Amino acid sequence: MNLRFITPTLHGVADYTAGLGLLVAPFLLGLGESSSMAVWFSVATGLAVFAASLLTDYKLSIFKVIPFEGHLAIDLLVAVTFMIAPFAFGFEGIDAIYYWFNATVVFLVVALSASDN
Repeated sequence: MNLRFITPTLHGVADYTAGLGLLVAPFLLGLGESSSMAVWFSVATGLAVFAASLLTDYKLSIFKVIPFEGHLAIDLLVAVTFMIAPFAFGFEGIDAIYYWFNATVVFLVVALSASDN
């Protein structure tokens, strides 16, 4: 049984959705209780997700510069960064939970993504 059922195309849909979520969610959730950095780190990451998605070699991209396996490595780095961010930036409460939740989701998406079309 293959657990890697997220195709590169479906991963692309998840990427653009995540990018939008990272831009909007901090404002909807009222992040910034412990630090305004919690808001702006998410916004910056959302913009970076859009940029990486536009550069990744999958159907929903424009430039196809980054191999999909490289994109997965970038996603893994983002997940680790999200896991560490609350400690590094002193996020507490909803700010910390937001980043730990996002880290968990990104780890799962990477783990379940198939590298072949």
